[in-house]
Amino acid sequence: MKNNHTFSPIRILDQATVNQIAAGEVVERPASVVKELVENAIDAGAHSIRIDIVASADGIVSVRIIDDGCGMSPANALLAFTPHATSKITRIDDLFHIRTLGFRGEALASIAAVSRVTLTTRPQGTGVVAGTKVVVEGGKIIETGDTGAPEGTTVLVEDLFFNTPARKKFQKSKNTEISHIHALLEGICLAHPEISFRLFTDQNEALVTDRSPRILDTIARIYGSNVVKELIPVSLSLPFIKISGYTSRLSLSRKDASRMMIAINQRYVSSPLITSAIKEGYGTLLPKERFPVAFLSLEIDTELVDVNVHPTKKLVRLSRENEIVLAIRESVTTALLSHDLIPAVRTPSQFPTGESGKDAARESGVRYDLLTPPASYGVSESTHAGTVTTDRQLRQTELTTGVVPVDAKLPVMEVIGQFGGIYILATTEVGELVLIDQHAAHERILYEQVIARTGGDHRSQELIVPVVLHRTAHEAAVLFDLLPALAKEGFVLEEFGRDTFLVRAIPVVLGKLEDTTMIDEIVSDLVSEEPARAVNNRERITRIIACRGAIKAGTVCTKEQCQRIVNQIRYAKNPFTCPHGRPTMVRFSRADLDTMFKRT
Repeated sequence: MKNNHTFSPIRILDQATVNQIAAGEVVERPASVVKELVENAIDAGAHSIRIDIVASADGIVSVRIIDDGCGMSPANALLAFTPHATSKITRIDDLFHIRTLGFRGEALASIAAVSRVTLTTRPQGTGVVAGTKVVVEGGKIIETGDTGAPEGTTVLVEDLFFNTPARKKFQKSKNTEISHIHALLEGICLAHPEISFRLFTDQNEALVTDRSPRILDTIARIYGSNVVKELIPVSLSLPFIKISGYTSRLSLSRKDASRMMIAINQRYVSSPLITSAIKEGYGTLLPKERFPVAFLSLEIDTELVDVNVHPTKKLVRLSRENEIVLAIRESVTTALLSHDLIPAVRTPSQFPTGESGKDAARESGVRYDLLTPPASYGVSESTHAGTVTTDRQLRQTELTTGVVPVDAKLPVMEVIGQFGGIYILATTEVGELVLIDQHAAHERILYEQVIARTGGDHRSQELIVPVVLHRTAHEAAVLFDLLPALAKEGFVLEEFGRDTFLVRAIPVVLGKLEDTTMIDEIVSDLVSEEPARAVNNRERITRIIACRGAIKAGTVCTKEQCQRIVNQIRYAKNPFTCPHGRPTMVRFSRADLDTMFKRT
């Protein structure tokens, strides 16, 4: 086959193209600008850093970072916009002893290549009266001169990506971009409790921390005092690593690792290796699908840390990796075992029975099997409280017309028992054995009910007492984007102060709400899950409502309740899988069973 490639001569790219390529590596979105400029302010020795974000319906309009750091002389202010000009290192050996957050000299040059930047600065303690102003647009300096300015540095970034429309086109909604900024700043604040941070969005105070020698004070400002009460100190000192910080008791856990914040040498990092080590430190104290809340600061010999892996310093490579993982794991285990965890664990009599019994223990991170005798694996009888709760859930998914459909997808099945509070055992008229996952089956039923009722006149039910939801600034920004989609599914939420929402109504399909924590869990699922590309917000919300509202695995049901679940799943449009694609049931013929027992 003929090769149609044409070969062009090698040429050196012009500086403008080189700068924009470099900017593409460093400046991904507005949060990247905030990260680089805030880290510069920290390296400048700032005690107080203010971040002002101005946004419009189309996205982020401007970012302003104000610090009270060392400031710059006129000559340094100009040099700061030159690619690879830095005060952090002087020779290659310095790369093995990095103690600053920035060192590559790329930040300002890269940001200025794709925006309009105005820098005003005045050095600390020099007696100089006038400050310096530098304006750069698209990488070109268009204005310099003296100006009035306080000691420290202010950087204003406007018209981000004005000369790279392809990059600008891929920016997300205003609230999404703001949520990325919030998430980033939460990590930086925790890595530097000794600095006061103030974030304003459209002149509204969004995040504030005070200077403090204690990280607990910063945790309380960001996540609330209730989180602080559930934390246990972690401490370990070895020749090559020092570990300090806090991890959560068993009563405080999450479905994801988003609340595990790690700093290495005061650099906020994302490290699956370290978060896995923390989780492993809990051993069997937490279910495998639950994650602790943790805030750990690691001081590691700089020769063992390579922060020069990526232009944005997102990735950190560690030497003596196995030893570091072992140290983290053992420090967490030692912290847990050295504290009395019993106060965080409710006795069996304190756990709700029936629908939320084992599940409440599981959701709180408590091993239910350590608190109660093993369940009898066979036909079990539900308690009165459990029967009432389960009956209420089943009434929500009963046929409302009273007319039995004729298009049942499954044969008639008769329940013969329940196994382990998870599986329903039933037989068909032709003698087959069917094992039904009660949660997956009821989740499918409820999912189809939610889909069917969406758009009706009575999809919401007003709560007698509205539920107050407190979120972090990052979660609140994500939730703002989801409010219209939530309203379409029956949730009526309104803003109720900074990062707080009032839930006034919920979907009718959730029935009478006995436990308001379900609302908090649904919202937490929404803001913590990364949406799949093929699933829109409506589908995500519908699936989460169905999952949270369905009868849980571990709920002991009466035989009559099991039969009602079986009768309902027969008439589902798709009775074979739950909304997430898991099978709702498996079937064994008599021949299958005979083969298993070698009776053939």
